[in-house]
Amino acid sequence: MRIAILSPFYPYRGGLAQLNARLYTELSKNNEVEAFTFTTLYPEFLFPGKTQYVSQDDSATVIDSKRVLNSINPFTYIGTARAINKFSPDVLIIPYWMSFLAPAFGSVCMFLDKGIKVVSLVHNAIPHERRIIDKSFAKFFFNRCDAFIVMSQPVYDDLLSLKNDANILLQPHPIYDQYAERTDKDTACGKLGVRSDKKNLLFFGLIRDYKGLDILIEAMDQLDDSYQLIIAGECYGSFDKYTELINKSILKDNIIVFEQYIPDDMVTTLFSVADVLILPYRSATQSGVVALAYQLETPMIATNVGALGSTVEQSGTGLVVSLPTPLGVANGIKEFFDKDKISLYIENLKKEKTRLSWANFTQSVESFLSVL
Repeated sequence: MRIAILSPFYPYRGGLAQLNARLYTELSKNNEVEAFTFTTLYPEFLFPGKTQYVSQDDSATVIDSKRVLNSINPFTYIGTARAINKFSPDVLIIPYWMSFLAPAFGSVCMFLDKGIKVVSLVHNAIPHERRIIDKSFAKFFFNRCDAFIVMSQPVYDDLLSLKNDANILLQPHPIYDQYAERTDKDTACGKLGVRSDKKNLLFFGLIRDYKGLDILIEAMDQLDDSYQLIIAGECYGSFDKYTELINKSILKDNIIVFEQYIPDDMVTTLFSVADVLILPYRSATQSGVVALAYQLETPMIATNVGALGSTVEQSGTGLVVSLPTPLGVANGIKEFFDKDKISLYIENLKKEKTRLSWANFTQSVESFLSVL
């Protein structure tokens, strides 16, 4: 097949760009694939982080993409469609994750040649942090798609609520296999300057309200000095409220913060330090961090929200707590270390790592695309 992908690619950074790079690479093995990306993704005044772009020392995968789309410039919508039409793909894949981009994506679709099938890889049909425009904007784009790929049941259900006749492939999130295998805990702790004689809890990824970092920090007050929390990720918004909670914590000296974008070569070190990954989310669909945990064989403690709890519970890769509360999370942490199940969790992580390989994901996607 001839396949076009319109989405963030290098020099944009983050999990979405990394996933797109792997998708491009895998699909290119059996198909002719062209990548199209943004000249402007988010206007700087709207972007909540420090920068949208990779740094010089980041080992991100470089994909040769055509930078054509400005999300807020309607004149580029026609130009983007023309560039895609010139490639003349059988299928255009557009990953979708937030309503801000729906007008641009939907408008590009309006100017595509009739024979091009549009497939959206939907990360979130309805965002975690909801706005009044979300559903109407999403429908504008979804109504111009021929089919959809989703990676969790909640996204599948949300999508059907917006487009009840949608043709959908449900295929679980593949692992992030571009990272090196985890290393020795003592060595990794030495690199980061953290103690290796503690029960190390890791909170990893973009810091946003729905991810419940405040819950985890408050849970530390229910634990003893044998526990250490490592927080690693860039905060979208102010980190001040978390700093205030840390300063109030009776274990504040046991809370280490790397409030920054985490470059690829630091990811393996952080997961090697961790005895367990904590996911104290208030809401969730699927999580790319879970895919990272599979790759780096790190057990998880997750709240029972969205597909998060069921994913961890059904795969036997960690422990699930019923409520996203400080006491519930703290009790889950204690139970995790009290019960001698860590070796079983790791064995199950290895099984999931094989099941959720990119080879399996790509085969399912190619089969789905071939019959559209």
